[in-house]
This record gives sequence, C-alpha cells and structure tokens, in this order.
Amino acid sequence: MRIAIGGISHETNTFSFVKTTLDHFRQSEWEFGEEIIKNHTGVRDFLGGIISEAKKHSIELLPTFWAKADPSGIITRDAYNQLVENLVVRIKQAGPLDGVCLVLHGGGIAEGVDDIEGDILSNVRQVVGPKIPIVATLDLHANLTKTMIEEADALFGVNFYPHIDCYERGKEAISNLLRIIKGDIHPVMHMEKLPMMLSSSTTDLSPAKDINEICWKWEKEKKVIDCTFFHGFSQTDIPDMRVSVLTITDNDKELAEKAAKNVAEEVWKRRYEFYVRHPSPMEALKLALEEPEGPIVINETSDNPGAGTPGDGTHLLKAMIEINAPLSCFGFICDPEVVEKAHTVGVGRFIDIRLGGKTDSYHGDPIETTAYVKSLTDGRFIQSSQMNKGKKVNLGKSARLCIGNVDVIVCTKKGQTLDEQVFLLHGIDVTQYKIVALKSENHFRASFAPIAKKIITADSPGLSSYDLCHFNYKRVMRPVLPLDHL
Repeated sequence: MRIAIGGISHETNTFSFVKTTLDHFRQSEWEFGEEIIKNHTGVRDFLGGIISEAKKHSIELLPTFWAKADPSGIITRDAYNQLVENLVVRIKQAGPLDGVCLVLHGGGIAEGVDDIEGDILSNVRQVVGPKIPIVATLDLHANLTKTMIEEADALFGVNFYPHIDCYERGKEAISNLLRIIKGDIHPVMHMEKLPMMLSSSTTDLSPAKDINEICWKWEKEKKVIDCTFFHGFSQTDIPDMRVSVLTITDNDKELAEKAAKNVAEEVWKRRYEFYVRHPSPMEALKLALEEPEGPIVINETSDNPGAGTPGDGTHLLKAMIEINAPLSCFGFICDPEVVEKAHTVGVGRFIDIRLGGKTDSYHGDPIETTAYVKSLTDGRFIQSSQMNKGKKVNLGKSARLCIGNVDVIVCTKKGQTLDEQVFLLHGIDVTQYKIVALKSENHFRASFAPIAKKIITADSPGLSSYDLCHFNYKRVMRPVLPLDHL
C-alpha cells in the first residue's frame, strides 16, 4: 500500500505587519523526501504519529514535502505559490498512490488566498483525482471551511490545548485512511459553525474541557469516527473565522449532523463562560507575591510568538524589573542585538542595554538598564514537553542576564516557552524560584502545570491579547461574539 505524506503548516496573524516569506519556512521546518522520515521518527508531532502508525501496518510511505513556519503575518503570494508547487509536484512524482495523508493547520492565509488549506486540498485533489482518498490533520485553532470539507475525505483535528495529542491525531489520520482504502469505512463529514470567536481557552479547564467530554461521548457511538470542537484562530480577520464543530461518521449523514448540532448547542449554552478578564502584568505580580510559596508561573498571553506576535514585548518584564521581584526569572525575550552585545563582552561583565520593544511600541517600549552577563549558550536544546517531545530547538545565540533580582533569558530567535528546557540550558532551576514568567498562552501548561503552585495569566496590549475587542476587525462576519451582544 502506497501513501504519500507531506504538508504545509502556518498559523497566520493578519494583524501582524511582518509578512511571512519562504525564508521564514526555511528557518523553521523545510524538508524534502526522506528528510521528513528522518526528522520526525520518534518525535511526538503529527508526522511522528503518521510514521509510527504506518510502520505498524507495513505501509509504504512516500514522503514528499513538508514546510512549517512560526506564526506570523500573511504569507506572501510568491512564497505560497512555491510552497504549493513543492508539495503538488512531488505528490505527482510519487507515482501510483492508494492514498494521501497531509499535515495542515487550518489557520493559514496568503495574499489573495483566505483559505490556504482548502486551496492546498483542491490542488492535491486535481493531481490524484476523485477516487484516491485524502485525509488531513488540523490544528485545534483551524478555521474550518466548506472547501476543506468538500476536498478531503476526512479531517482530524487536535483535541487538546496545549496540543499534546498531535502524535495521536497523526496516528488516527493514517489508520482511518487505511480503513477507507480497504473499504471498511465510508466517511461522511458535517460541520456546524457558531457566531463566536475565542481568544484562548485551555482544554485543561472548563468550559472547553467539558465540551471535549461531550465530543468523546459521541465518539462512543458505533458509527461515529470522530467529533472535534475547533476553537478557530481569532487573529485571522477573514469571513470564515469561527468556532466550529466537525463530526465524521461511517456513511451516516443524519448522525453526523445530529452529533455536530448537539455539541454546537452545548457550546452556545455556555458561550459567556469562554470570555474572562485577566489581570494586568502589575496586578499579576502582586497576586504572585501574595502566594506563600513558589513557583508561581505568570504567562504573558498578549505577546505569544506562537500566535504571531514579535516576542520582544516588554510589558510584563518591565513590571518585574520595576518592583525588583525577588527570586524571579523571565524566559524568554527575543533581542538579537542585546544577545550579540552579551556574547561580545563575555560572562562576568556588566552591559548597558536597551532590551526588547524594537519591533513596535504596542507590545512595550525598550527597557533601558544595566545588566550582568551570567551565562551564554548556543540556544540549542531538545523539547521535553508532551507537545512535540524529542523535537530539536534552535533559538540561536542566547544569554542569561541578571537585572537586579530578575534573571532574564534573551534569545536571538523568537518563540513561545513550552517547557523548562530553555531555563535549564541557562542554569536556571525554575523550582527554586518564586516567580517564573514566560511568553505563551496555554501550551506551556503541559510542562509547567505539574510543577507550578499556581498559574496566573497576565494580559496587556498585544497581538494575542485575550480582549478581542481591542482588535480592528474589518472582514469577519457580523454579528459575532464577543464583538456583538448575542
């Protein structure tokens, strides 16, 4: 059995002024042929799950092209055209196929293409024809579209946020593709969309946790293959941006519709529970200092590079330095200029710096201060989080600076903090600190929830702020929560 695998993944923040080019993909994940197998075998991501399950069933995989860029602004049209060509040409060159298994996101946008996933699926469908089954994995933050549903035989979305089940969803996708090829199942999909936008809702807590439970209850039905609650990606200003529910059944259209509608109704009943206010950075610090023991983890949700923000925002770090928070650390902020200066002078020296705030003032102005260079690294480590465990990370040259009581990790490249490895790399044991601050919305919870005495989310102006009313939406369909009262 011959199955082609590959994909293109990008979570696009249309409010970002930084357009996404081919270089962004090349600097992140850019793989051809056997490189895909080599780089993802044993890694807990979508492709790792696909590869593992294929080996179990002795499936011949034809790896084609895989590209992923960190979340950022709209993909340039030239870059997008090249990405699609790389994938489609290699699928065509793979020869006779029994099926195609793709890894997509669902929140990707290119210049002139609001729905790159639907467009990618359409292009692949034109190559393989109507009889070859195509399945794909999607991120929990996918904005589902009619085109995606029409062009794919089945779509399997992540259930958890943090996305700790990408590996399992990869296994699920290819195992069901195998069942489709054998004629054991005949998938039918039904999508329900709601007039809601969600900023960021972890499935570790209610109400999202409870909605997942309802989906899983439906999956116990004999003919229900999958039922997924998609949160959508609220930083994409497009008409299709919505919360949605997708159900897949074995040739039972009525059941698929019934299940999807039931879950959607439950989401709607609890709609106001998804919208909460979070404290400002200074308020969050005061709450943390009131706690008897640490570590207290404060996540700066508004500058989450995992949602396409610059990663050099200073709102939370500035507040920490202002109060000289005792036993505190911040990991990490992106500032290649400061890193270079630290590496030039070396460990044990003091440097005058303007830290962060270089992309824009919206996420905070530069912090002018004097810092002590405590340690220097190459920024390389291997993830230990359940999410993408085993993946190699390269943040470029990095430095640990001491600014008063605050230990600050500064890196050349931006990124959100998923686990404690970036701290350990710089000699910081987070369990010995009262306050541990980081940039992330929810993915950090997979590693930090077990060790934190408490987690406090701090919100401030930024491209991934919880308060969606701060964004200047122009194209999203109205009325919609929380912009309108419904």
